[in-house]
Amino acid sequence: MAADRTGLPIAAPYGGVLAARWLQALYDTPLLFTGILDDRGRLRAANHASIEGCGLDRDATIGRPFWECGWWSPDPELSARLRTWCRQVMRTGEPLRTESHFYLGDGTRRLVDLALIPVRDDETGRTWLVPTGLDVTAARHTHDERAAVEADALRRVADARHREVAVVQRAERRADERLHRMVAVALDLLSAETVEDLVAIMVERAVPVLGADGGAMVVREGMERLRVVVGHRLGPEAQAAYDNVPYDSPLPACWVARTGEPVLLSERAAGVAFTPEMIEVYESTGRDAWAFLPLRVGTRLLGSLAVSWREERRFRPDEITMLEAFAAQCAQALDRIQHLAAQRASALAAQRLSEALQHSLLTSPPTAGALEIAVRYQPAAHGAHVGGDWYDAFQTADGSTVLVVGDVTGHDREAVAAMGQIRNVLRGLAYDSADGPAVLLGRLDHALRGLQVRALATALLARVEPDGSGWRLRWSNAGHPPALLRGPAGGVRLLTEHDLMLGVQPAAPRREQSVRLPAGSTLVLCTDGLVERRNDVLDQGIADLTLRLEQVGDADPERLCDLLLELAPNGHEDDIALLVMRCGRPTTP
Repeated sequence: MAADRTGLPIAAPYGGVLAARWLQALYDTPLLFTGILDDRGRLRAANHASIEGCGLDRDATIGRPFWECGWWSPDPELSARLRTWCRQVMRTGEPLRTESHFYLGDGTRRLVDLALIPVRDDETGRTWLVPTGLDVTAARHTHDERAAVEADALRRVADARHREVAVVQRAERRADERLHRMVAVALDLLSAETVEDLVAIMVERAVPVLGADGGAMVVREGMERLRVVVGHRLGPEAQAAYDNVPYDSPLPACWVARTGEPVLLSERAAGVAFTPEMIEVYESTGRDAWAFLPLRVGTRLLGSLAVSWREERRFRPDEITMLEAFAAQCAQALDRIQHLAAQRASALAAQRLSEALQHSLLTSPPTAGALEIAVRYQPAAHGAHVGGDWYDAFQTADGSTVLVVGDVTGHDREAVAAMGQIRNVLRGLAYDSADGPAVLLGRLDHALRGLQVRALATALLARVEPDGSGWRLRWSNAGHPPALLRGPAGGVRLLTEHDLMLGVQPAAPRREQSVRLPAGSTLVLCTDGLVERRNDVLDQGIADLTLRLEQVGDADPERLCDLLLELAPNGHEDDIALLVMRCGRPTTP
């Protein structure tokens, strides 16, 4: 199976000599357009002439339906007709050949001799569609006499081609099977996520198709570093020997990775003449013939591909073409892997930075005094692992303890930033103020509007103060799930009253509630990630939390946090912030 510059398969319906000519034309003939479509008609790959040669952008073209990808789209009727042809070939399994128009990037209308050929992958049952075309505009727009001569010549070439195809199809069925297997290999390359995956696919699937036995890959890492990955067929001795080679190593694989020039060593004498260090390669691997090809994408040299044979051999032109085609596929797969690795590294760095920012804002609660406070933060199971949920507990200047749990809408770095602003503004407003929770939430809402913190958030703010032998709890709720209060002897009640969330209407009035907390009482504040279920109402999650608190609420706050978090659904999609406070007996002044 051949490949275009993207590394995806270009299927040829014929084998042997003709297949080699198709592959050679794919890379050397600027007039030949070719690509591969999936069973939905989307363009998965195409050669240089089909995209850049038409003045198109590859990133904007790959993945689009073939009839919309720019070659045909300026003519709606033509696009519709091409879509019908593609679906007809996929439905009937019969190839189609016709002449049609296409357009270059500057709008120039051209004429193409178009063929649509279905290729079925017997292993997966999936059918791919291979379009090929030849620009015949010049032949149609010359003088009548010259056009007739050229048309006659084209017919003679086509007749000769069909006769050759008939001979080749009868004589080289095994070559056709080899091409079919290379299609499967090219599809397998799409699943590779690491260089090791790529080498494993090459060694297990592609090397046997090429009649070879073993291979390796050299990857350029930076300006003066080479990484060698040796396939398992060459044995553990070779894997260990060439795991770490210097950048200036004279070995052919390293030389090709540095220079981009292919090297074919058909016999031991040729390898030793190239460098005496090949003697050790021959002895450690037991392979007498080697082919080393550059892995190149555009002008970038990514490394080299090494393929080996047990016996000395002479490389036929069609074998060289196949090797070059496979090297092009591997280069595209390697380029994709390196880009994915870079993207993952960048995303991981950004995520770690966001997580560090978030955790720096989730400070430890006060530990002194008769109030035992435990907190937990658990990020969503999937996604960015950062969000706008937060908890806070701190003592004010007058000795009161302020508790707050809140949730800024969103699950990204913007939500974390907004959460940090809201949390810090609230701390500043509350620390040296005797205002109750409702007044504080109102002041916070006005401050956020004035400071242009454009975020919506829920919050439950509570103030705890000594009251004789117990405590007085005052709270106000800005659209947040209710707090849960467990008495010293059991029994759980919900503190359900709530007002508008922050950021909606700062002037709206807010209510303050109050309740006495005897020593031994337990207060639970949480965000909706703990009680919200995908296919259930919020009330059910709160009911489950209430029952669990009733059952295990006499555990110490740290243990109680862990027991309550067990209620979180597997793979929960929202962050969870949890605060548990146990009231001891106030210290007598």
